[in-house]
Amino acid sequence: MKPIGILSGVFLSTVLLALPAFAQDKPAPRPEAAKPEAAKPEPMKEAVKPAPTKSAASRKAGRRWNEDARHCLEKGSNTEVIKCAEEYL
Repeated sequence: MKPIGILSGVFLSTVLLALPAFAQDKPAPRPEAAKPEAAKPEPMKEAVKPAPTKSAASRKAGRRWNEDARHCLEKGSNTEVIKCAEEYL
């Protein structure tokens, strides 16, 4: 038998096996019981949030990402280059 015949047979048998699953009726929606008014939860009160403190990382004097940081490459070690370049992020 040719490979196309085998593939078409496998495809048709798969489709025929899957059809009953798609043909099933959907279950009827369940009616919701009436909820008593006393059972409703009270709305949550908003907690008082403390004012956010500005740390050194969140406090950026100005964005320097568009400035030239090539002078950092003249530093002696990789650690110094990284520390210098982090100011421009």
